[in-house]
Amino acid sequence: MIISDIKTYPAWIGHRNQLIVKVETDEGIFGWGESGLSGRELAVEGAVKHYREYLLGKDPMRLGAIWQELYRSQYFEGGRVLTAAISAIDIALHDIVGQALNVPVYQLLGGKHRDLIPCFATTPVQGEGVIEDVALLIKEGWQAIRLTPVFDDGGNAGLFEPAESIGVTAKWINRVREELGSEFMLGIDYHHRLTVAESASFCQRLAPGAIDFLEEPIRDENPDAYAALRQMTGVPFAIGEEFSSKWAFLPYLERGLTNYARIDICNVGGFTESMKVAALAEMHYVDIMPHNPLGPICTLASIHLSAAVPNFSWQETRNAPTEQLKVSDTDVFPETPALEGMYYRVPDAPGLGITVNEDALKAKSFQFWEAPKLKRRDGSITNW
Repeated sequence: MIISDIKTYPAWIGHRNQLIVKVETDEGIFGWGESGLSGRELAVEGAVKHYREYLLGKDPMRLGAIWQELYRSQYFEGGRVLTAAISAIDIALHDIVGQALNVPVYQLLGGKHRDLIPCFATTPVQGEGVIEDVALLIKEGWQAIRLTPVFDDGGNAGLFEPAESIGVTAKWINRVREELGSEFMLGIDYHHRLTVAESASFCQRLAPGAIDFLEEPIRDENPDAYAALRQMTGVPFAIGEEFSSKWAFLPYLERGLTNYARIDICNVGGFTESMKVAALAEMHYVDIMPHNPLGPICTLASIHLSAAVPNFSWQETRNAPTEQLKVSDTDVFPETPALEGMYYRVPDAPGLGITVNEDALKAKSFQFWEAPKLKRRDGSITNW
């Protein structure tokens, strides 16, 4: 069996563009993968097209060797565009190998540790509404909940003033704990919008034990900045959804700068690299918390990864009762992973277990989209 073609489909699906990659073989078996570099799908498509030219004729069963060739056999190694392309190809190759051997992907990774994948739900901090949303989630059995912070409450779209956000956000988090108790895990994602000082100030405004994790409070380019913040607060950190390799994770794990590894299988290098990151995290007693904001292929790949590692906490889902984020279209993906309460059930179908209507996918068009450009009150650009 050899690789006979690689096709790319950058298309608007659900609420965003997705880059879907199909790897075909001469024996009629094909696999599906997805890239995670949202907003730059065409750049990743270009990288996949470069890789296609020398992957044709390769043996898809040589998963590890192909990964090394994609990463190492060029002068410019790594980087988010290239590893996003490698991720999509690697996921599709695992899908092929699983089908060829008639086993689910998790079996290729050492077998499953669990039958159900617990997830966390997301809801925004929006005044009294956050109390109602969290109460609803608790009532429906959710044990892990992530909040998103207050932006501007005056209706100014695209405005984010960090100093104004941290005070009111901390106030409502404290209210959530006061009114709803401590029998559930609670975190917040600041999406790297704060500085070290602002993050420390935010944590100081929280009651002891108010949150169980603080996700991406500052940008991740400089591990020393996180080391400084680590000295200022004991709140656990969840970091890594933007990392594109095991090397990017390395200082955060070795220096104790993250307590949950936010692996994005569609960014970090697919199954091959994700398993290495998970093993490195296990050595440091850190659980993985997979980042999963994309489509059904990303969700299924994350489920197989989550099933196959011992050190796992919760997987992200964007389809909880408080956040019906449309990440797929039934015409393209007629069968998608369905939540059972707060869980995804690990599938037993060969490969990923994904069904794609390729004709419907071909009919989708790419729509140029940019991430929100947030500004402060003085007009300067701030982090999205």
